Amino acid sequence: MREEQKLQRRGYKRIAGLDEVGRGPLAGPVVAAAVVLMPKLHLSMPTSRLGKLRDSKQLSSKQREEWYRLFLEDSKIQWGIGKVSEKIIDRINILQATRLAMEKAVRNLEKKLQQNIDFLLIDGIFTIDTFHRQRAVKRGDERILSCAVASIVAKVSRDRLMDKYHLKYPEYGFDKHKGYGTTQHLKMLLRHGPCPIHRTSFRPLAHLVK
Repeated sequence: MREEQKLQRRGYKRIAGLDEVGRGPLAGPVVAAAVVLMPKLHLSMPTSRLGKLRDSKQLSSKQREEWYRLFLEDSKIQWGIGKVSEKIIDRINILQATRLAMEKAVRNLEKKLQQNIDFLLIDGIFTIDTFHRQRAVKRGDERILSCAVASIVAKVSRDRLMDKYHLKYPEYGFDKHKGYGTTQHLKMLLRHGPCPIHRTSFRPLAHLVK
């Protein structure tokens, strides 16, 4: 929590880490999470456990679910989720949709807290369209605790949503690849064509919807 603590010493009280998941898939929404770690987090979560926390890409699905359940049980971890659908992605492009998802996540977090966030730490290289003071941090999900938590929250939230889509469109195997362009996914696309949650503006699908 060094980055968060530096900002706290400068007078910022509520500092949110942001991360997103789902920029690359061929189907489904992009999902962002904004996470605030309340003061004295170490009193409610053992330091030995925090030391094992990594960004979502370095964890297995089982490990992410275990961390997610731990976060849910800890009242000192609060978050908001922002989702932008594949239809909006097709309309405004994935970069702008990602920014929008992050903006929604911040607004939903503030609604939950009933307070404004003072500073945003964003994983990545771009900032978002908001009045908040903010900083983009390359590889922030590896260097900043609140961003690492946000990466897990966003990933688990999106994976669960794609599992639900699998029940509606089982022929594509969304429960396995979560919408990413795997060989099996592409094979099913050629066989069945796109379904309503596919991103038709993405290159592998463009020729299928002409």
